[in-house]
Amino acid sequence: MTPHTLNDLSGKVALVTGGATGIGRMAAEGLVAAGARVLIASRKAEACAAVAEDLNALGLPGTAEGFGGDVGTEAGITALSRDLRARTDKLHILMNNAGRTWGAPMGDFPYEAWGKVLGLNVTGMFHLTQTLLDLLRAAATDDDPARIVNVGSVMGEIPKGQGAYSYAVSKSAVHHMTRVLANELAADRITVNAIAPGPFMSKMMAFAIGHEEGRAKTAASVPLGRVGREEDIAGTLQFLCGRGGSYITGAIIPLSGGMQVATAQAAFLEDDA
Repeated sequence: MTPHTLNDLSGKVALVTGGATGIGRMAAEGLVAAGARVLIASRKAEACAAVAEDLNALGLPGTAEGFGGDVGTEAGITALSRDLRARTDKLHILMNNAGRTWGAPMGDFPYEAWGKVLGLNVTGMFHLTQTLLDLLRAAATDDDPARIVNVGSVMGEIPKGQGAYSYAVSKSAVHHMTRVLANELAADRITVNAIAPGPFMSKMMAFAIGHEEGRAKTAASVPLGRVGREEDIAGTLQFLCGRGGSYITGAIIPLSGGMQVATAQAAFLEDDA
């Protein structure tokens, strides 16, 4: 019942897509800290290798390796799968983090923004998962299932487009896909869960919280009064992928400081004044 036992990932192999920056980078460090061998893949192979080198220099129990991998095309997924199989014959943890967004106001939102965003965020996520199922099955046991963790968003939970219409819809699709796959893969001893982050520091969010004024303004819109921290991601991944999370599947874990349940000020309460 100790935290070490419940969160220990020693001997496990994990793949984190889009793991060179942002939430993927936070997750990768959390998994390495728990003892996992973490394979980090994104379109920028040099960035992945640099992050792996940085993580290995921290003296954590696990290790990291970085290589190139594109989840946005069928050919890219085939190549990523081939390169992954050269490194391991089992995959205990798959974190589907690679994604993109697109912002434009209603009335000017381009047609191509739908295909590009949903193609990576939904189609690519599903196809990579499907392609790697044999490696996940090889790692799974009755006592210790293999784990899939999909990255959704609070934007997939609340009805606000805020200029990122295709992104919000894609993340809602990720949440439903998570539930569908959780149902279908339970018999294979594979759990499928998703995290639904709110604002965390990343390239995608740099425009909003990459400076002190923006962080303060964004934090004021979060019920808990702050933006996300690295440990929020790392701790959740350690829990979901460790022994303590082995009985959870089909869950959408909110990591948004309460944004997913926030409502407007009550409309029918009279002002005391």
